Amino acid sequence: MPRIAIAGGGIGGLALALDLHQRGIACDVYEAVPQVREVGVGITLLPHAMRELASLGLQQRIVAEGIENLESVFFNRWGQFIYREARGRHAGYPLPEIGIHRGKLHRILFEAVRERLGEAALHLDHRAVATQEDASGVTLHLQDSTGRNLDPVRVDAVIACDGVNSALRRQFYPDEQLAFAGINTWRGVTVRPPILTGKSYLRIGSIETGKMVIYPIVDNVDGQGNQLVNWVAEIQRPGAAMNDWNKPGAAQDVATLFADWRFDWLDVPALIRGASQVFEYPMVDKDPVPRWTFGRVTLLGDAAHPMYPRGSNGSAQALIDARVLADELSRAEPAAALAAYEAQRLAPTARIVQTNRTVPPDFIIMKADALSGGKPFPGTVDDLISQDELRQISDEYKRVAGFALETQARS
Repeated sequence: MPRIAIAGGGIGGLALALDLHQRGIACDVYEAVPQVREVGVGITLLPHAMRELASLGLQQRIVAEGIENLESVFFNRWGQFIYREARGRHAGYPLPEIGIHRGKLHRILFEAVRERLGEAALHLDHRAVATQEDASGVTLHLQDSTGRNLDPVRVDAVIACDGVNSALRRQFYPDEQLAFAGINTWRGVTVRPPILTGKSYLRIGSIETGKMVIYPIVDNVDGQGNQLVNWVAEIQRPGAAMNDWNKPGAAQDVATLFADWRFDWLDVPALIRGASQVFEYPMVDKDPVPRWTFGRVTLLGDAAHPMYPRGSNGSAQALIDARVLADELSRAEPAAALAAYEAQRLAPTARIVQTNRTVPPDFIIMKADALSGGKPFPGTVDDLISQDELRQISDEYKRVAGFALETQARS
């Protein structure tokens, strides 16, 4: 049986470790952070992501820690209703759609790896910096958080799960740059009363004039019926400098961008100002590349196909990558398995990267805005476009992203 080194202990890397363990394949996870803590904000797990997590025996833990979405609702930047659809099991999928704190999801995966593979398989404060291959295997070079070189690891294959700024991907694409189109984002969580159903995933506005994505991730967080509500603010401004991943955002600065977004069902500036902490990020991806696999080294998740965080699909694609790669490693020697994995996953994920840039789920709002001339519409959205036409936009994204209802119902 081959010995596998997983470079990166995020969602994709930990899921891969669990998938490999299920198939009796030995692996070790090398993670850069010295200590695993529950940090970050929210994440939505769509039914095709939950399918992968359920196959790892984690569905019950995840459902207990998050909130099952009932519906997805779209509004324009004036708070006017555009489109609503049921989600997850409420839409006929066999599995739920869950909003959960990213840190809690990471902890669930981390604890499962520790329980099943043992402490010895997890190596914290081990940052992957390079690989070196020869005829009999591959060496993974590592450093700790101070930059000190650690003992290299000799294995049969290395899987780069080290994220959008992957050091291992940089070996093969040294001149590659992040693709930034002037879209900056801010993320936060706010304790407040439930919005609409308390199980609603909301999209409001579009990136040209400002966009908010809002959904709950913890129910009754304070024992008084309030929820922990996750929000993401986005805006595209020509010539804007990239937000800094390493710098916290300022709630008041973000609230100013949405100062007049006060609707009878939500005060957006108050939501933003109520955040305990705000994180700022640039919205970036990378152009799809012609290959991920280089002999005994391959890329997975954000290291392979970094995509705009639209449609809640990045984590799902990493989880699918992990299962497909584990399957291939269970039936072929490493070099052939890595090549077969790439052959299955390269093209579908490239399509999602391009679709997230051009026709994301909030294209529904963009379409309505175009038809209204960017102004509030006097009647209802049905005077501009039918709900069936809007549903077709939504269904087409699901098809490209790999979670069309008919596909999931068969799986």
